[in-house]
Amino acid sequence: MSTYTDAAKKKMDKSIDGLNHNFTKVRTGRANPHVLDDLKVSYYGTMTPINQLAAIKSEASLLIVEPWDKSCLKEIEKAIEASDLGITPNNDGVCIKLPFPQPTEERRKELVKECNKYAEEAKVGVRNARRDAIQMAEKDQKATEISEDDVAREKKAIQKVTDSYTKKIDEMLKVKTAEVMEI
Repeated sequence: MSTYTDAAKKKMDKSIDGLNHNFTKVRTGRANPHVLDDLKVSYYGTMTPINQLAAIKSEASLLIVEPWDKSCLKEIEKAIEASDLGITPNNDGVCIKLPFPQPTEERRKELVKECNKYAEEAKVGVRNARRDAIQMAEKDQKATEISEDDVAREKKAIQKVTDSYTKKIDEMLKVKTAEVMEI
């Protein structure tokens, strides 16, 4: 592989990682502890990630948030209520239970649209990486560092990598769509 293809692959990998991260935030009716990954709680005046304050256990359609320091139970509850999760926390004085109701058919379709949007964003990232790598090769050609034939070969190699990443995104979307639509 050339430096152009490697540079494109690194950027494309970041798009795939971003898509994975976005897909973990999509609620499917199953309790997924990753929906709390971006949630921060005010802990003695410092915004702290919830997973650093509590153990998060998942059951079929229930998340249990068990803080190590019980004094921050109310703050965790407030942070969950203020988030865009759309889940009402149940505080029993020891832990917080987050029930994940099964989404309706209409809600599932909305979630699939959201997943499609995330996949399209990832594809845009992949195409941008392709464009940047090709521009880098063309710039080096103008500086007479590589020949026109080498640039043509690089373009083909970069396009091949782009196609494989686009296919990977489509496969990830297909799996996530099936998961969302599953009853």
